[in-house]
Amino acid sequence: MRVTTSIFAAVCGLFSLASLANTSSMDKPKLVVGVVVDQMRWDYLYRYYDRYQEDGFKRLLKEGFSSENTNIDYVPTFTAIGHSTLYTGSVPAIHGIAGNDFIIQATGQSMYCTQDDSVQGVGGQGKVGQQSPRNLLSSTITDQLKLATNFQSKVIGISIKDRGGILPAGHFANAAYWYDGQSGHWITSTYYMQDLPRWVKSFNKSGKVDQYYSKGWNTLYDIDTYVLSNPDDSPYEGKFAGENKAVFPRNLKKLKKEGGYDLIKATPFGNSLTLDFAKAAIEAENLGDNPNEVTDFLAVSLSSTDYIGHQFGIESVEIEDTYLRLDQDLADFMAYLDNKVGKGNYTLFLSADHGAANNPKYYQDKKGNAGYFSSSKVRSALNEILQKDFGQENLIISLSNYQVHLDNKLIQAKDLDEMAIRDRIVVELKKVDGIAFVTDMDKASSSTIPLQIKERIINGYNLKRSGIIQYILEPQWYSGTMDGTGTTHGTWGSYDAHIPAVFMGWGVKPGKTARPTNMTDIAPTIAEILKIEVPNGNIGTPIFEALAN
Repeated sequence: MRVTTSIFAAVCGLFSLASLANTSSMDKPKLVVGVVVDQMRWDYLYRYYDRYQEDGFKRLLKEGFSSENTNIDYVPTFTAIGHSTLYTGSVPAIHGIAGNDFIIQATGQSMYCTQDDSVQGVGGQGKVGQQSPRNLLSSTITDQLKLATNFQSKVIGISIKDRGGILPAGHFANAAYWYDGQSGHWITSTYYMQDLPRWVKSFNKSGKVDQYYSKGWNTLYDIDTYVLSNPDDSPYEGKFAGENKAVFPRNLKKLKKEGGYDLIKATPFGNSLTLDFAKAAIEAENLGDNPNEVTDFLAVSLSSTDYIGHQFGIESVEIEDTYLRLDQDLADFMAYLDNKVGKGNYTLFLSADHGAANNPKYYQDKKGNAGYFSSSKVRSALNEILQKDFGQENLIISLSNYQVHLDNKLIQAKDLDEMAIRDRIVVELKKVDGIAFVTDMDKASSSTIPLQIKERIINGYNLKRSGIIQYILEPQWYSGTMDGTGTTHGTWGSYDAHIPAVFMGWGVKPGKTARPTNMTDIAPTIAEILKIEVPNGNIGTPIFEALAN
C-alpha cells in the first residue's frame, strides 16, 4: 500500500511538473508573415472575386478573419505613413513619419522618410542605399517581438520600395532589403550589415528579372473577359516609355531598352519577383525554424500594385490583370508556407497602406463631381498675396502633403507676424475651388469640420514635421493637373482610406466583422496573438473577434 501510494505521488508530481512546464512555455506561431499590398482598396477583395482562384484571396477570406470596415485614421494617406502605422499601431503625430517626404519645420529641410546620410548602400551605389529606419520615432510590432524574445527572433523586411521594407522591419531588424532599379539587384545598407549574404548575391546573379522580361506582359485571360475595366486603349492611362499606346500585349524585353531594370516595378512581375525573394529569404535564413524555438517575422510589401495604379488608374485592364495575377502569386506563396513552415504553424495578415481614387477626368466624363488641385498654382497665388501684405517673397515653401509649410526661419528673422500670415492663408484657401475645409492646426480642435475628418487631421499632424495649416479637398479631388493619367491617393475619402485587414492561420478564428476598426488596430491584434507588449506609440485596440483564444 505504501509502495502504491508512493508511485501515485510520484506520478502526480510528474503531471504537476508537466503542467507547470506547459503554462510557462506558451504556444506561439513559428512565423508571422505580414503582407502589405501597396494601393489596395478594400473593394478589390470582392470586385474581382468571381475571377479569383480558390487558394488565393478566396482562401484568405474563407480560412481567415476579415475586418471589413477597417479605415485609415489619419490624413494624409501615403505609403510611408501607412507602413509605419500598420506596424506601430500609431499615427504620424506620434511615430513621426509624416509623409513619404516631409519638411523639418525648424529648418525648412526636406527629408525623405527613410533617408539616412550616415549609412552607405550595400549592393547599391549612391542615395538608393543610404536608408534606415532612424526617422521612425516609435517602435514597431517587429521591434516588440525582438524585445520579447531577447533578440532571438529573426526579423526581415522585403519590398521593392525601400520604405516598404525598412519601416515595417523596425529598428532592430536582422535585415531589410529593397530593389535597385538601376542594377536590378536587391540591396540593403550598412545600418544592417557590411556585406550582402551569399544567398542574396546568388539571387541577384540568377537573372530572375530578365526571365520575367522574357515572358512579356499579356493579359492572363482573353482580354474580352475583362468587363470590369475600361477598354484597353483608354485616354486615362499613362504609357510606358517607348510605346505608342498603353495597350496589350507588351514586349518587356523591347521596353527594357527605355525603362531598364526599373520597368519591372510597374508590371505584375514586380510582385512575383518580391515573393520569389521572400521565399529565398525563408529558405536561407530558416525563418519559421528558429533554433531558439521563438517566433520569427517576415514583413513583405508588394509595391507593383501601386506603380501600376499610378500609371494606368483603377479602371484599367492593367489593374484587373495585376490583381488576377497577384491572386495566383499569393496562392503559390501560401502553398509554399504550408509546405515549408506547416499549415497552422504560421500567422499571416494582409492589409494595405492606402487605396486609390478614380481618375478625376474619367469621373467627370461620367458626370460626377471631381477635379484636380494645382498646388503649384495655388502656392504661387498665395505667395503673391502674402508678399503684398507682409513685404516678403515665398513665405510658403511648400503645399506638400495637403499642408501649408511656411518659411519659419525667414518669418523669425524678419520678425513678421506669423499668426496674421496664417490667418490670411486660411481665409484665402477657403476661396479656392476644390477645397472643402481648411484649419490652422493650433485651432483644429475647435474648427467646424466633421468629427471623423477632424480626428484624422489631428492624428496626422506632427508638430516638428507637418505644415501648420491643413486643407481638405472635396471628394474625388486630388493634387494634379487636368492632363493627368492614372491615379493617386492621399486624401481622407473611403477610396483612399478603406483598406483590407485579413488575418489567417495560427491564433486566428475564421469569420468577419463589419464593426468599425482602424489601421492602428492591426499591430495590437498581432501583439495579442503573440502575447507580447504593443509598440510603444500604439493607440490601437486589438480586434478580439479575430482571435482564436
